[in-house]
Amino acid sequence: MQIINRFGPLVGRILIALIFVMSGFGKITGFAGTVGYIASQGLPLPQLAAIAAIVVELGGGLMVIVGWKARWAAAAMFIFTAMAAFIFHAYWTAPVEQVQNQMIHFMKNISMMGGLLYVVVHGSGALSLDKTNVAKS
Repeated sequence: MQIINRFGPLVGRILIALIFVMSGFGKITGFAGTVGYIASQGLPLPQLAAIAAIVVELGGGLMVIVGWKARWAAAAMFIFTAMAAFIFHAYWTAPVEQVQNQMIHFMKNISMMGGLLYVVVHGSGALSLDKTNVAKS
């Protein structure tokens, strides 16, 4: 159990943040497509929204992985993920042929929010840059 207690938070942070880091990097390499997708949802200032998404996903994801200000980064990612779920994966308004796919994405976001909330509440653990994020008993 000592190994799990020591390395579990680090592995958990990597696993929860990896999708954000990859997605943020993908938004950089496919910036025009990202802006177009955001615009297609009717959101204002799609270029600015794309930049904000990159900062939250890539920046926040890396912060969670290394455990630096992980609680703050996870909180920002929690809010971002909730907004993405309700704006981009609103399966209840999707055409019938897209309902199942959008519901899966919506539920994936809800699940990710659970992992992020865990980091907000319990901190980043002992193997982190910001050891002050370790939850106190």
